[in-house]
Amino acid sequence: MTFCWFASNVKYSCSVKPINYTIALHDLELGGAFAFFGFITIEVTVKRQTSNIVLNAHELNIKDATMTVHGAGQQKASTIAYDAKSQRVKLDFAQDIPASSNASLQIEYSGIMNNAMAGFYRSRYKPAVPPAKSVPMDGDHHCMFSTQFESCDARRAFPCFDEPNLKATYDLSIEIPEDLTALSNMPEKAVEPSQNGFKIVTFEKTPMMSTYLLAWAVGDFEYIENLTKRKYNGTQIPVRFYSTRGLKEQGRFGLVNACQIVDYYSEVASPIETILQLFTETLNSSLELITLYQKLIFWRYTNLTTDILFDDNRSDAKYKTRIAYVVAHELAHQWFGNLVTMDWWNELWLNEGFATWVGWLATNRFYPDFQVWSQFVAEAVQTSQQLDSLRGSHPIEVPVKNALEVDQIFDAISYLKGSSVIRMLSTHLGVETFLQGVSQYLKEHAYVGFPILTVAEEPGQIGVHQSRFLLTGDVKPEEDETIWWIPLGLKTGPKSQGSATEALTIKDETLRDVDESFYKFNSDNTGYYRTNYPPARLAKLGAEKQKLSVEDKIGLVADAAALAIAGDGTTAGLLTFASNFSDESNHFVWTQIINSLVNIRSIFAENDAVAEGLKQFTLKLVSAAAERVGWRFDPNENFLTGRLRALLINTAGSAGHRATIEEARRQFQRYVEGDKDAIHPSLRLPVFRINIMEDGKTAYEAVKQEYLITTSIDGKEICLQALGSIQSAELINDFMDFQFSEKVAVQDIHSGSIALAANPEARMTFWAYIKDHWEKVHKKLSANSVIIDRYVKSTLQKFTSLQVEQDIANFFGNKDTKGFDRGLVQVSDTVRGNANYKERDEQLVLEWLKAHKYVPR
Repeated sequence: MTFCWFASNVKYSCSVKPINYTIALHDLELGGAFAFFGFITIEVTVKRQTSNIVLNAHELNIKDATMTVHGAGQQKASTIAYDAKSQRVKLDFAQDIPASSNASLQIEYSGIMNNAMAGFYRSRYKPAVPPAKSVPMDGDHHCMFSTQFESCDARRAFPCFDEPNLKATYDLSIEIPEDLTALSNMPEKAVEPSQNGFKIVTFEKTPMMSTYLLAWAVGDFEYIENLTKRKYNGTQIPVRFYSTRGLKEQGRFGLVNACQIVDYYSEVASPIETILQLFTETLNSSLELITLYQKLIFWRYTNLTTDILFDDNRSDAKYKTRIAYVVAHELAHQWFGNLVTMDWWNELWLNEGFATWVGWLATNRFYPDFQVWSQFVAEAVQTSQQLDSLRGSHPIEVPVKNALEVDQIFDAISYLKGSSVIRMLSTHLGVETFLQGVSQYLKEHAYVGFPILTVAEEPGQIGVHQSRFLLTGDVKPEEDETIWWIPLGLKTGPKSQGSATEALTIKDETLRDVDESFYKFNSDNTGYYRTNYPPARLAKLGAEKQKLSVEDKIGLVADAAALAIAGDGTTAGLLTFASNFSDESNHFVWTQIINSLVNIRSIFAENDAVAEGLKQFTLKLVSAAAERVGWRFDPNENFLTGRLRALLINTAGSAGHRATIEEARRQFQRYVEGDKDAIHPSLRLPVFRINIMEDGKTAYEAVKQEYLITTSIDGKEICLQALGSIQSAELINDFMDFQFSEKVAVQDIHSGSIALAANPEARMTFWAYIKDHWEKVHKKLSANSVIIDRYVKSTLQKFTSLQVEQDIANFFGNKDTKGFDRGLVQVSDTVRGNANYKERDEQLVLEWLKAHKYVPR
C-alpha cells in the first residue's frame, strides 16, 4: 500500500496515485521578481472515493485546481488550503471524487526562480565571453536557471506527490527566449515559435521515475562532444559536456572521464545502450546532467565549478582528483539510485554509499598514480569516523518519518561510512561475493557507531578485546552491548605459527604463536574500526614503518590521534610516533600527520607555552621535507609530489620556517604587482595564507581584491580559504561582512567560515559575529537546509571550552533550528570531547614538550 504524510506526521493511505505529469512552464520573468507561471495536468488513479486531495507545494501560489474523472465530469476545488510547515496543499471538493483509473487534476500556479539552490532556481555568473542578448541580469551578474529537486524540492517547482516511491512519467514543455537553450531529462520532441521572440521547447516523455530525478535548465549554453570507445548495439555513444558560453573547453578533462567511466561501468555492472549528455553549469554552482535517450536519467549538483571544470594552465592540479571522482560518483548513480530507486529515504545510504565506493573504484582504475585508496583512508574514513564516534551519530540506515528530515542525513555517515563499510566487506569477501550479499548484511548490521580493538600483549600470545568507541571516552555499559564483526586483517612477521582468526565475532579472543617481532592489525586499514596498541608496540611500529603500507601509516596516525582525544591513548604517544616520519615522502601520510598536528595545536592554542612548543615540534618535523621538495615543479614529477609540495610549504610557513616565509613573500609581491605567473597555480593557497598570517591587512586586502577579479575556475575558493587565516578582530569582522554580502555566493560562504573556525585567533570573534548577526546569517543560509546544516556543523565544532558549548546551547535554545537540530547535537558532543581532552592532557603535553626540549624548562 502507498503511504503519504499529513501535517501531523501520522500515516494515512493515499487515495490518489500519480501516473503522469504534463508540465507547461511559461512567462518566465527574466529579471525583477523572477517569477514563473505553470500549468500542470496530473493523470492519476483515484483508488477510493475522497473529498480532498493533498499534494506537496512549497512557495507556490495555486490559482485554480480542477478535477476531471472520466464518466463523472469535472469540478473545481472549493477551497485551497496551505500548510507551510509541512509544505503541503489540500484541495477540497464540494462533491466526492469517485474511485477511477482514468482521472486527471489540472492546476494553474506560479512560483519564483529563487536564489536558494533548491527547486527551480537562478545561478549568477560572470560570462567568460559576451553572452546572448536575452541572458538576464541579477544585480551586476548574469543568470542561468536550473533545478535541484533532491531530496524534497520538486514541490518548489510544481505541485506534486513529492516522495520517492510515488513514481510517474513526465511530459515537459518550457517557453524560453529564442537565443537560449533548454535542456531536460529527455531529448527535444518539438520546438515551436511563441510570442515576441520566444519559443516553446517540448521534450519527450520520461520513463517512470521519482520526482527528485526530474530536471531542466535554461541558459546560454554550448557544448563539446566525444565518443565512448566501447560500441553499444554496434554504435559508439556520443557524450556531451555543456557549459555556459566560453567555458566548454575547460570541460575536456571531465568529458574524457565521462566517456571512459561509462564504458567501465558497462563492463562491471550492466551496459548502457543509450545516448548520454554530460552537462555542467559554469560559475557558482556546477551540476552534471546525464541524458539517457529512452532510459532513465539523472542530474546531480555539486557546490563548486572546481568539481567539474579544469584549466590546464591555471587550475591547481589537486582538482583533477576531485573532478575524476565527481564524474565517476555521479555516473554511478545511473546504476545506484536511478535505474533502481530507493523506496523511501531511510535507504539513502544505498544510493550514496554505493556511488561513493564505486566512484573511488573507477577513479583508481584510470588514475592509479592518484593513490585514491590512500586518499580514501586519509579523508573519507577519518571524516566518517569523526562523526560516527559521537553519540549524536546515526545508523547507516536511518528511520525517516518525515521527508523534510532527510537533508540532515546527507552526511558523512550516508556517504562515507556507507562506502567505508562497503570497502571493508568487499576487501574481506572479494568484490563478486560481496555484491551478492552486501545489502542483506548491512540491513542486519546497521549499527550506530563502530568499535575499538584493544590489544594486550602477554608472552607468546596477544589478547584482543572489542568495545564501542566514543570520542568523548565515556562509553556507558548500555552503549557497549553490540558485538561487531571485525575483520582482523593481521599482518605479521615470518616467525608466526598461529592461525589467526580471520574475524573477531566475540568480545574477547586470544591469539597464540604470533610473531611478536612485528605484527599489525587491520592491514591496509580496510576495516572500519580503530586499534589501540600498548604504547611500546606503537613506538615499535613507528620505528619499523618501512614494513607498513601507506594505508597502514595513515590508519596508525589517525587512530593514535583519536585515541588521545578519547583518553584511550595520549598525545605524548602520538607525538612520539609522529617523530619517526620526518623522512616520509608520501603525500597522504603527511596529510594525516599534519591534520592531526593542526588539531592538537588548535585544542591547546590557548596555552602559550604548549602552543609554542607544538609549533616548534611541527617546524622540526617538516623542515627537512619542505626543503627537500622545494618550490620548483618538474614536468616529469609524480602527480602527488606537487600536492605534497603545497602541503609542506603551507605547514612550514605557518610554523615559522623563515626561508619558506621569505620566498612566499617574494612571490606574492610579484603576483600583486601584476605578474600572475609568479606563483604556480598549485601554490596559490599556501602563498596567500602565509602572507596573510605574516603581513595582515595589506595581504588581506590584496587577496580579497583577487577574489573579486579572478577569472580562474578555482580562484574564488582558494581566496576564501586563504582569507580565513586573518589574525585581528577588525579583519575577521570585515571578512564575515564580506562573506555575507552579495559578493559571495551562498554555496561558497562555508569555504571562508570553515577556515575562520579552524583559526584559533579568529574562533571567538567568529562566534560573536554569528550571535550578533544571526538574523542575517539565518536568512542567507536557511533557504536550503543542506547548506545551513553543514555550515553549523563545520564551523562550531572546533571550540575547546565547556563554557562555549553551553553558550552555543543557550543561544540556539530559543531559535528555530529546523534543518540543523541534529547537527547541533553533534557540535555539542564534539566540543565536550575537545574540552575534556584539553583538561586531561594539557599538562602532560607540556611535560613531554619540555622533556624533548621544545619548551624551555
